[in-house]
Amino acid sequence: MKKFLYFFLFLAIPLVAHADAGLRVVTSKFDFQTTQARLEHAVKDKGLTVFAVIDHAAGAHKAGLAMQPTVVTLFGNPKAGTPFMVAAPEAAIDFPLRILVWQGAKDKTFIAYRPVAEIARRFHIRDKDALAARIDRLQQALAQAAAE
Repeated sequence: MKKFLYFFLFLAIPLVAHADAGLRVVTSKFDFQTTQARLEHAVKDKGLTVFAVIDHAAGAHKAGLAMQPTVVTLFGNPKAGTPFMVAAPEAAIDFPLRILVWQGAKDKTFIAYRPVAEIARRFHIRDKDALAARIDRLQQALAQAAAE
């Protein structure tokens, strides 16, 4: 029985990790390095600030572990994000915005981001719908610029 339970948990964990309906995922037609470079260029091209680039695979390598290329880029503009954090200080956990680029199976590259409308919903921010929609269109455009 114990083995069955462990087996079930082993199978269920990846399903839970991919069950986040709030995350938008785009498949890139480019390799990982090209996609990441295109993303950073698109962010800067839109006049946004790149606050940090976190290379998880490099961190794993330093710890003696192997990991597929995986980078999170934190970016934004305080004029856009601050109203959400003023409305709900806990929302600051999701700002600055971030886009994840990773290399998946068969060397496919993926881009993921969390729409601001989802962040606003999670923190019960109701009066910023128009701003959230504008930022979400921007995030979608950034992902597409990196992917296509």
